[in-house]
Amino acid sequence: MEILPKATRKILVIDDEPDVARAIRLTITLQEPQWEVLEAHSGEEGLLLADKEAPDLILLDLMMPDMSGYDVLQELRRFSNVPVIILTVQDDELDKVRGLELGADDYIVKPFGHLELMARIRSVLRRAEGVAGQREQPFVQDDLRIDFNQRRVTLAGKPVELTGTEYRLLEILARNAGKVVPSETLLRRVWDDYARDNTDYLKVYIHRLRRKLERDPAHPRYLHTARGLGYWLGKA
Repeated sequence: MEILPKATRKILVIDDEPDVARAIRLTITLQEPQWEVLEAHSGEEGLLLADKEAPDLILLDLMMPDMSGYDVLQELRRFSNVPVIILTVQDDELDKVRGLELGADDYIVKPFGHLELMARIRSVLRRAEGVAGQREQPFVQDDLRIDFNQRRVTLAGKPVELTGTEYRLLEILARNAGKVVPSETLLRRVWDDYARDNTDYLKVYIHRLRRKLERDPAHPRYLHTARGLGYWLGKA
């Protein structure tokens, strides 16, 4: 499945090592010459560029001297839902979960190959942009409404701000409303093959969705768990 055609995309690389940022820029421009790649070598500079340039995706290093990638991500989420892929040398599950909880869309460990990097970028962009299709009836349950045509979610008439990954997960559950969708299926369809065995990804995103959709996340009305199997959307 190809992501929607677009003349150019703007990618922001936030990494305090100029050589690493340049290598990433070279990798992207060799694969996608029409894309624009911006570099920031500090967290503060990255936040300023993110606000000014409105990139389509951010590649964010965790280990920076002025402010950590976690701090950058937390501040970024105050004003933007731009997709973020975390870059780090730490292959630690707790670090991954923390980044996902703060709003990252994916996580890649250095050193990484250029093919993996581009595959992850395209996957996250695909989730963020969606794919055009036939007009469909919205999913409606009580106060929750999901408009598949506009990729818009409302709760009691008020917009719910979701990242591309959050929306993709919710969309799959809504299209299978009333049925348990296995965890392995959700992982494969949302994160492709890179996270098919990583249930932590899924748990974090279910938790994030519940915080945004449920009055009492501990006792959900919409998003339910079938323990040991997966998740389902619908009335209990």
